[in-house]
Amino acid sequence: QAQLVESGGGLVQPGGSLRLSCAASGIPLRTYYINWFRQALGKGPEWVSEIKSGGQGVRYSDSVKGRFTISSDNVKNTVYLQMNSLKPEDTAVYYCSLPAMGLRGQGTQVTVSS
Repeated sequence: QAQLVESGGGLVQPGGSLRLSCAASGIPLRTYYINWFRQALGKGPEWVSEIKSGGQGVRYSDSVKGRFTISSDNVKNTVYLQMNSLKPEDTAVYYCSLPAMGLRGQGTQVTVSS
């Protein structure tokens, strides 16, 4: 059974960094587009970043461009989201998703606060 599991969230001060992981089982991530999106409390989902199959291309939302980096490790079958220069407005539950198969992980909470 295909599954995505996020990890790496937590509490960090403004200006700090976190690296989120999206580990896949039952499906080779390298053949699919993977997205990260986030949802803050009381708000709708916001797309954050995308990596093309095999890491051939990446995209970012304007709100995170220059601060976040998406990458993939095909050996570990994992996609990462390195988040630097975090701001309070980055606080949200972060999800990875595989739209081609309608898969989404359970999410990991990121809280940016002093």
